[in-house]
Amino acid sequence: MKFRPCIDIHNGKVKQIVGGSLKDAGDQAEENFVSEQDAAFFARLYQNKKLSGGHIILLNPPSSEFYEQTKRQALSALRAYPGGLQIGGGITPENAGEYLEAGASHVIVTSYVFKDGKLHYDRLQEMVRAVSKNRLVLDLSCRKREGSYYIVTDRWQKYTDVLLNEETLHKLAGFCDEFLVHAVDVEGKANGIEAEVAALLGNSCEIPSTYAGGVHSYEDLEKLKLLGRNRVDVTIGSALDLFGGRMSFETVVLLSHKKPDGHINVKVEFGEGEGKVPLDNIAKRAEEASDSGESGSHKGCVEAF
Repeated sequence: MKFRPCIDIHNGKVKQIVGGSLKDAGDQAEENFVSEQDAAFFARLYQNKKLSGGHIILLNPPSSEFYEQTKRQALSALRAYPGGLQIGGGITPENAGEYLEAGASHVIVTSYVFKDGKLHYDRLQEMVRAVSKNRLVLDLSCRKREGSYYIVTDRWQKYTDVLLNEETLHKLAGFCDEFLVHAVDVEGKANGIEAEVAALLGNSCEIPSTYAGGVHSYEDLEKLKLLGRNRVDVTIGSALDLFGGRMSFETVVLLSHKKPDGHINVKVEFGEGEGKVPLDNIAKRAEEASDSGESGSHKGCVEAF
């Protein structure tokens, strides 16, 4: 499991928002964090930390008065870290080339392919012809309705009639290089992951996939690693101290770069409450380690991704 960083841009500024609150009308969104730094700053930071495969998302539609500001920010980030970032938000066969030439490794597409609530294979094939399968990421972000997860479009505001399930993942895997899936119902809330979505990706994805939504603790990362069978990458936004949250960006980076069976020393606050690791979890792990005959102390250590 690899950490994939993000740069979400809304109204010309890098932000973290509550995903389900986004509305094109009036360019509204419930904000968790608004950065004083521009998008290029974050791109250079990710490059310096050797974090690749992250994504830039334009959260304004082309009709917005803020769209050009948002687009300029996005292009500046791509130029700051050529080949290191993907980009999504209003991507079409006509404009994809501009972003690839500016330095995007991939373009991320949803609304062009899932138009008017339906999956259009002719439009999907058109996107593949325009950029090639190897540079296309399909965003299959979803929301739950009547017990099932449906792919949503237009900045997560419109439901399609396409279920996010094993069949859909299998059908679409042959058309793209990766999947990106925001669990929109928990996106930006930093209140825990959507376990069913994580498990679906871990069990059914035949190509690389990235999960985003609700991660707010190191325990969430361990849960995602387990449910995703260590095959699903992760994006963390609002929970990072980089964006005003309580999870250490530096620690997440170290965990991401560490070998899978390695351990690193990090500062962890034990106890009850937000951002702390419950003591009963530590006791349980110590007991499991003892039963399995493992040697060495795990005190003050967190398992790498």
